[in-house]
Amino acid sequence: MSNIVAIVGRPNVGKSTLFNRLVQRRDAIVDAVSGVTRDRHYGKSNWNGKEFSVIDTGGYTVGSDDIFEEEIRKQVTLAIEEADIIVFVVDVVEGISPMDVEVANLLRKVKKPIFMAVNKVDNSMRDADAVEFYGLGLGEYYTISSINGSGTGELLDAMVKEMSDIVEEETELPRFAVVGRPNAGKSSFINALIGEERNIVTDIAGTTRDTVDTKYTRFGFEFNLVDTAGIRKKSKVKEDLEFYSVMRAVKTIEMCDVAILVLDATRGFEGQDENIFWLAEKNKKGIIILVNKWDLVEKETNTMRDFEAQIRQEIAPFTDVPILFISSLTKQRIYKAIETAVEVFENRKKRIPTSKLNDTMLGIIKHNPPPSNKGKFVKVKYCMQLPTPTPQFVFFSNLPQYVKEPYKRFIENKMRELFDFKGVPIVIYFRQK
Repeated sequence: MSNIVAIVGRPNVGKSTLFNRLVQRRDAIVDAVSGVTRDRHYGKSNWNGKEFSVIDTGGYTVGSDDIFEEEIRKQVTLAIEEADIIVFVVDVVEGISPMDVEVANLLRKVKKPIFMAVNKVDNSMRDADAVEFYGLGLGEYYTISSINGSGTGELLDAMVKEMSDIVEEETELPRFAVVGRPNAGKSSFINALIGEERNIVTDIAGTTRDTVDTKYTRFGFEFNLVDTAGIRKKSKVKEDLEFYSVMRAVKTIEMCDVAILVLDATRGFEGQDENIFWLAEKNKKGIIILVNKWDLVEKETNTMRDFEAQIRQEIAPFTDVPILFISSLTKQRIYKAIETAVEVFENRKKRIPTSKLNDTMLGIIKHNPPPSNKGKFVKVKYCMQLPTPTPQFVFFSNLPQYVKEPYKRFIENKMRELFDFKGVPIVIYFRQK
């Protein structure tokens, strides 16, 4: 089960500052990606052993003709629908505004944990002023100052009590999530694969809504396909699809083993595709990229080569990812896509024996040692794979603080070359011996 926290509220109350505080503190951060959509923020965070995702929404406004404010209002509504926990931020300096009342009216109808954070409380006088927010009818509140961090620990302590433990479930069948931007052909791909119209397919972007599993047992393969299936209500047709696709992608990716990212070949590798790719990478999922609708592209001699090169340039430095060109309509290479996804799944759970790892990597490091720093030389003594669900390795050395990112990438590339981790994010640590 995922734990998704949405930060909501009207503009200029300090939501983004609180987001930065939650995901950038040394004792809390796991990963952070800014701008997962055009104007959104997504982060992976951890507090007291509980891991969760944080999404910063735009400010909620009413009674405005401004199209951007209208879009922000829709995004807040979506966040309320899709998140597991809501943090409602208000401003103690300005007090209760009509917009705060509107947001509170929405939140009182929500059957989810709601935490009201009264922001900008940085002295005892403002602490007393916060009492007026009882008037919003949401019960207890938490006084915080997101700019200096005071009070955020108490808020986080309360939030994690409402969270479930996220555990990598040991299931018999691997789970492959079909993800991508709206109207890229995700449901068409699954329908072509299973040979029936299991999922609703229309030309309307965003037709798919609720996550479902489809068991696939053909041609020697056996796994669960995870797709977001189900027609949208008419009242939802004007949703902000970019924000919705991120909210859904977060949930879908967190519950899979391999993310199958479907692109629309007629539109190219766009920003939203790249954002979803990095969501999967930050969650340490296996990844393959399918360029769908390839039958609709006018081709020249090097069209495929150039298209692939452009994608790899966009996803650098993690370029060791399978890229296949398919057509769900003609079923071109769709079975090769599944075969590749299975290979990536096997790579993700691969274990390298410690003796083999040391015999191979210590020799490489000896011939290509880390650059010296201020006359000091790094000596690597030992390495091993950590007992984690995804490939992570630790190298013990005398001066790990002098090992920089370029050298870590060199080691990663060598390991990919020697042990085949295609499609799988791997993590390398240097630690004190």
